[in-house]
Amino acid sequence: MAIRMKPVDVALVGGGLTASVLGKELAEAGYKVVALERGRMRQTIPDFQSPPMHDELKHSVRHSLMQDPSVQTLSFRNFVGQQPLPMRQLGSFLPGEGVGGAMVHWNGQTWRFQPEWFVLRSWVNERYGKDFLEDEVTIQDWGVTYDELEPYYNFFENICGVSGRAGNVGDEIRFGGNPFEGPRSSDYPNPPMKQSHSGYLFEQAAQELGHHPFPVPSSNVTRHYTNPYGAEFKPCMYCGFCETYGCEHFSKASPQVAILPFALANPNFELRTRAYVLRVEHDKDAKVATGVTYVDAQGREIFQPAGMVALCAFAHHNPILMLNSGIGEPYDPRTRTGTVGRNYTYQTMTGVDIFYDGSKRINPFMGAGALGTATDDFNNGSFDHSGLGFVGGAYIAAYQTTGRPIHYHPVPDGTPRWGLKWKQAVARHYNSTVSLTVHGSSTPHPNNYLGLDPTYRDAFGQALGMITFDFPYNDRLMSRHVTQQAAEIARAMGGKQVAVSWLDDHYSIVPYQTTHNTGGAVMGTDPKTSVVNRFLQSWDLHNLWVLGACVYPQNAGYNPTGTVGALAYWAADALVHDYLPNPRPLVQT
Repeated sequence: MAIRMKPVDVALVGGGLTASVLGKELAEAGYKVVALERGRMRQTIPDFQSPPMHDELKHSVRHSLMQDPSVQTLSFRNFVGQQPLPMRQLGSFLPGEGVGGAMVHWNGQTWRFQPEWFVLRSWVNERYGKDFLEDEVTIQDWGVTYDELEPYYNFFENICGVSGRAGNVGDEIRFGGNPFEGPRSSDYPNPPMKQSHSGYLFEQAAQELGHHPFPVPSSNVTRHYTNPYGAEFKPCMYCGFCETYGCEHFSKASPQVAILPFALANPNFELRTRAYVLRVEHDKDAKVATGVTYVDAQGREIFQPAGMVALCAFAHHNPILMLNSGIGEPYDPRTRTGTVGRNYTYQTMTGVDIFYDGSKRINPFMGAGALGTATDDFNNGSFDHSGLGFVGGAYIAAYQTTGRPIHYHPVPDGTPRWGLKWKQAVARHYNSTVSLTVHGSSTPHPNNYLGLDPTYRDAFGQALGMITFDFPYNDRLMSRHVTQQAAEIARAMGGKQVAVSWLDDHYSIVPYQTTHNTGGAVMGTDPKTSVVNRFLQSWDLHNLWVLGACVYPQNAGYNPTGTVGALAYWAADALVHDYLPNPRPLVQT
């Protein structure tokens, strides 16, 4: 029998970004909050300090900050009817584990979604007609608009100390920023990062072709900065150890630096580590969550009663936990009914390499996670899709994130994969190669979804989550179109060789692509096609709330973290000022 703990007002599943936001805001409002994190405690000092934090083998190859697939993993298949097989090691994406979650090892690229993304179905219908897309492109409106989220975007950017150059402040287009972004209420809190030589080369070529390059918005802070909570940031040192690493300098926004200390200082907030949540308990008759059951570090089963539960784990963990808890109707791809697991999406990534063959010195080791120059001319709302047959888009960027020796060794096509000639090619091209990223959107398809594996179990005997995913035809068209534009920019950059990495015909879960898993517990206005309402409140249990990128009905051509943060503060505002004083469904059906 499970050990029963003293009831609390709110139980949070997870200890990353969204749990830190809710924990801080709800505890400050006077509610007793417990956050349950499956991993261990981690702090900038001592956990992220060098030299151990600069161990590339430990952190980039062996994934020390990531989820342990020997305890819980996922099974995967490309299509319904194919035999799903479990991931035995991490590959395509890297979910974080431990306090701070994936925001510990993120790069810091902090984008806002264009306004069109939040009303995508309405926008497509109004601009291109209802017959523009096939029925199998199951895009939908979010139930919230960019204008409603803008103040929360602004606040989150100030919490993270985002560095950048605004391109649209109050509908005034500003030179040097992104002219295709939605109207902003203010500029970024910090100036942009120093431009790398690779970014300069990209900027010159993009401008020559009539595009609008700008510095990537970055949560790698560029100067001494104090956020609205009082957190003190230090300037980025451009050390090149961002992705898969914690930041030793207090320069990259993470929960540990920006938010969590202010939650932990409140006696109303408790963070329990090594607390592996198995399920959300609920009363089916009363239609409310009653708490969560978890396994602690001693292997004991614990029941934590709570007046409200918020799922704040990594994107696919939230809907899988709902499925294992028997909450909501599982999505069925055969009948296309049910909601939990529906509209799983990812990111559509390609790239282009420009080899200068020694004629340029790029110095790739002087990098940072969000050090880049980008153009948004080919993202969704930036260009006319008439006659193209797809919706969506991508930004194109020249990032200079790292020159670390194990992972960074660019060589042209046709180079042997090992041996003397490979070593000579690495030496020749290491310091004179620029890579462009095409960061594409992902639209939902009826056959792409999250479910429970019928065969495999995790270390606790529960069904593994199962991903069924392949690149939809819509996204293959989009990727081909935007990658062609990236190739034109690459050729204009004047390199000796240009190598284009086109999208593969089928998605593979083996090579790393991006940790931008989205969907599965999507938000919307109709309980038949969404799991949560516009405030991220469950349609089925009004005291269950779901946060994170799992609520995206489709994924935009941007990194998702900025929108995750904005939605977290949007939900926290609704909880503090509307729901918790009078618990009830906030949207009537």
